[in-house]
Amino acid sequence: MLNFDFQNKTEIIFGRDTEDRIGKEALKYGKRVLLHYGGGSIKRSGLYDRVMKKLKEENIEVFELAGVKPNPRLSLVNEGIKICKDQGVDLILAVGGGSVIDSAKAIGAGVKYEGNVWDFFEGKAVVEDTLPLGVILTLPAAGSESSSGSVITNEDGWYKKSFGGNVVRPKFAIMNPELTYTLPKYQTAAGAVDIMAHVMERYFTNEENVDFTDRLCEATLKTIINNAPKALANPEDYASRAEIMWASTIAHNGLLCTGRSTDWSSHNIEHELSGIYDMTHGAGLAVIFPAWMKYVYKHNIDRFIQFATRVWDVDYDFNNPEATALEGIRRMEEFFTRVGMPVTLAEAEITDNRYEEMAEKAVGTGTMGGFVSLNKEDIVKIYELARG
Repeated sequence: MLNFDFQNKTEIIFGRDTEDRIGKEALKYGKRVLLHYGGGSIKRSGLYDRVMKKLKEENIEVFELAGVKPNPRLSLVNEGIKICKDQGVDLILAVGGGSVIDSAKAIGAGVKYEGNVWDFFEGKAVVEDTLPLGVILTLPAAGSESSSGSVITNEDGWYKKSFGGNVVRPKFAIMNPELTYTLPKYQTAAGAVDIMAHVMERYFTNEENVDFTDRLCEATLKTIINNAPKALANPEDYASRAEIMWASTIAHNGLLCTGRSTDWSSHNIEHELSGIYDMTHGAGLAVIFPAWMKYVYKHNIDRFIQFATRVWDVDYDFNNPEATALEGIRRMEEFFTRVGMPVTLAEAEITDNRYEEMAEKAVGTGTMGGFVSLNKEDIVKIYELARG
């Protein structure tokens, strides 16, 4: 097990009707709030009105910035930075899923920075300060409600990049599973895959003697495997929605990677799909992760066998251990298909070959990966495996 520092100061406020506490929670940080959200879903559900009522009860002045897209755009981030600076905003309140929260994180960092906020995403600057951020979560997937990262798409070249630091973690996250009842089935399923991907990027490690976090990872994966179909069958099943929502947070709050190296290749490879084709991130991961696994499993076949037997209940084949590993990958693909996700680029209706371009954007002339080091040529081969 590796040495590690673990810190997560996000206060989790979980359960039914917890959004009613937003006025008093926001007041802890000031009287001027930027309300940041996506389209009209929070208005159609009535959440917008309930939030505004609670904020006004505390005499909080609200400035609004709507319009966050599923792959949040840098142009809207810059608009939010200007509003916060011009209006002296004390707190950003993100109401939505990972895209809204990531956009809010970038705005908060940009307000406290004199340069271009894109500098953080290009590694030209390190975030040192940010506006406080609060969250009301409506889509469990990205885990951004308590994570240290943000992912933004720059329309100039359609680059999708990330930055992070403990300072950008939200101060609080209000999480009421009932707020996810109205999610479309596609978004519920894509969110489930995103959660699983966050766990698997940590699970596939070269570190030995990490059984505790292995078991935590496996429990989180099995929780999603058991509960996502239930939520899809009955969208108002509070128990399954609650399990998924809490698993989403645990998957990406830093706990599951303590003491172990990680590998974010699949996320970075997928970012090029969602950056260029505006594909839903979870759906893209359902395509890329199996292809990545098929490309790298021989690097540490024992870990893939453990994944197959512990997570997917595959019987170990003593005569053909490799078949056990491959059966685990097959069952994962089968699960993705069962919940309505594509598992090939063809199924995702991506038929043009831009593999070289995407691989170049993903890695340039360098390498990526903590489990297996991949160069541009490797990434092209993974896209080819994903073609279908």
